[in-house]
Amino acid sequence: MSEAAGMRAGEGWDVERMLGDALRPIEPPERLSGRFEDTLSAITQAAAEELSEWAEELSESELRALRDPRNWVRPVVAVGAGGVAAGALVLVEARRRGRRGAKGRLRSVGSRIGL
Repeated sequence: MSEAAGMRAGEGWDVERMLGDALRPIEPPERLSGRFEDTLSAITQAAAEELSEWAEELSESELRALRDPRNWVRPVVAVGAGGVAAGALVLVEARRRGRRGAKGRLRSVGSRIGL
């Protein structure tokens, strides 16, 4: 109730400060990154195993049935999930290497200018 009274009296909230506090970036814990990579690796591995098992259990009649696009759901889902997970792993590793490289580049620039 006192906040509403303060608004009427002309004492506004500092919205900019509140938004700054709410939207301040934070670094995720290291274990989160490891868990994320482990999950993506597991998805990639499971998709590869699914495709392998699917290909091994195909009979001659099932191979002929693959001409019908309605039978493509299982391999398409496995390829899609594996591709997305593998792509995400590549991006995570590239970002990690980029951060390490940026720190090294900053150090070399600092040593050149005498810092």
